[in-house]
Amino acid sequence: MCLDIDDTLVDFTSSARRALFDLIGRDDMWSCWQRTTDEHVARVVAGELTYDAMHKARTKAFFADLGALLDDDLVATLEERRRTQLCTTWQLFTDAIPCLDWLRAAGLKIAAVTNASGNHQRAKLTGLGIARFFDTLVIAGELGAAKPDPVIFHTACARMGVLPSETVHVGDLLDTDAIGARDAGLHGVWLTRSSANTAIESGVQTIETLADLPELLVSEYRTPDLTATAGADFRWREGVV
Repeated sequence: MCLDIDDTLVDFTSSARRALFDLIGRDDMWSCWQRTTDEHVARVVAGELTYDAMHKARTKAFFADLGALLDDDLVATLEERRRTQLCTTWQLFTDAIPCLDWLRAAGLKIAAVTNASGNHQRAKLTGLGIARFFDTLVIAGELGAAKPDPVIFHTACARMGVLPSETVHVGDLLDTDAIGARDAGLHGVWLTRSSANTAIESGVQTIETLADLPELLVSEYRTPDLTATAGADFRWREGVV
């Protein structure tokens, strides 16, 4: 089992938008921030920037787009303020730990597969108490390949000692996670968390909550181990673990 982290297990967007709002006092620039972030993360994956340098370069470029040309010292101060605010507001989605508990009880190996910073994600997983669930953490910037590149999915499978065809990847982004995994030979599952997302993609399963994942695994990817652990009728959905 491969799992994305941000906006799959962790409510990243809520925390990140709040931190950006606290920094600039407005909430209408989130799409610009995301676009600038994507551009700079690509430079990290390509080996052009370290993650620490990327954070400052991204923030400087973002403010330049707003018409504010800031010096490096002020950029560093603003970025530190934003990241401090961000790291104090992390929250897991309520379905994350029950799902991880079930996957462990089912005997599945679990990899976290992320395009975000390694140190950042390790600290986040540890701080939120879920690092213990993962057999491996595969990080784009450390690997030199990012989702949806098949290399990152195949690396996760290799580290767990399983074939791509035996592996399910779940993430919140249709192209990056679900389609990327499918095209790499895994089983792609798109976690939409919103009934407004109604796109249908061949070879991709869709769920609206991690509470639906055990039933999907048992019904679509049945194995003896999963069937044996499914006898609790998914009572954890109701808070009974």
